[in-house]
Amino acid sequence: MNLLRRQFLKVAAGSALSMPWLGGAAAQTYPGRAVRVIVPVGAGGANDTSTRLIAQKLSESLKQQFFVENILGAGGNIGMGTAARAAPDGYTMISVAPSFVINPTLNPKTPFDPLRDFTPVTLMCATPTLIVAHPSLGAGSLKELIGLLKANPGKFSYSSAGTGTPGHLAGELFKGAAGVDIIHVPFSGGGPAMNSTVGGHTPISFPALSTAAPSILGGKIRGLAVMSPKRSPTLPEVPTLVEAGLSDLQADVFVGILLPAGAPRPVVELLHREIVKALALPDVRARLAKLGFDPIGTTPDQFAAWIKTEVAKWARVIREAKIRLQ
Repeated sequence: MNLLRRQFLKVAAGSALSMPWLGGAAAQTYPGRAVRVIVPVGAGGANDTSTRLIAQKLSESLKQQFFVENILGAGGNIGMGTAARAAPDGYTMISVAPSFVINPTLNPKTPFDPLRDFTPVTLMCATPTLIVAHPSLGAGSLKELIGLLKANPGKFSYSSAGTGTPGHLAGELFKGAAGVDIIHVPFSGGGPAMNSTVGGHTPISFPALSTAAPSILGGKIRGLAVMSPKRSPTLPEVPTLVEAGLSDLQADVFVGILLPAGAPRPVVELLHREIVKALALPDVRARLAKLGFDPIGTTPDQFAAWIKTEVAKWARVIREAKIRLQ
């Protein structure tokens, strides 16, 4: 992840995260009781599983229970809004995914501000988005796919897990950069969307690597490009967008850890340090790899700067594509 780490460092240059310094006492006594870790999606998914893995390691290293609470609803907004309103004492954490940087633009009624209402701890892990196509299209490379789409505007479709999801926005990001016209078909989740592409019904998709890898390795679909600065060790034969001849458009499915705004700096630094230590453990790295994630572990300042960049990027895509929730 050296290239990705350098990218975060570049984004964070000149940016500082403003948090109150309450002295070392907070870190010396924290945690004095159990810590709630909110996951704003259902149990069993990659976000939930990776968070539970780290929560277990924090429980072991800090000698207090870090328990996961799944608070579902409104595309993650209920859980994230609950965390935003919690006391900034370090006893409520929130694990966020791409909806955290997408929802505030997509839905004016989103009950939180990602830049104002939270104290970033670390961008924990990420997996890149892929551009995939069904073999029936006859496109063996991204260049061939773009040529096919330009020659047949509006003829082909791509699937996503739903309107405003990462796969939808990645598709719109690609459309704008490549200058092509493809029709978006939303489904009720990543599984149905992938099944539709594997079946050739919506022959193009922009899934997370973890979702698409089994079908690519099984020869059911073709991986044409990875929307990341470097190739994935899981699919080393799939080129990056730059290698495939398109500009560097990054679209990651990520998991990040935050606290409510105003959390004590010593607590933030303690949690950051312990999470980074956990991410370096061989068993954690192996489990994350099975989920399709690469461990990252940015500093709080780097994560804060990255959030700002991601909010602006996806806000631009949403405005230019005129995406609206139905």
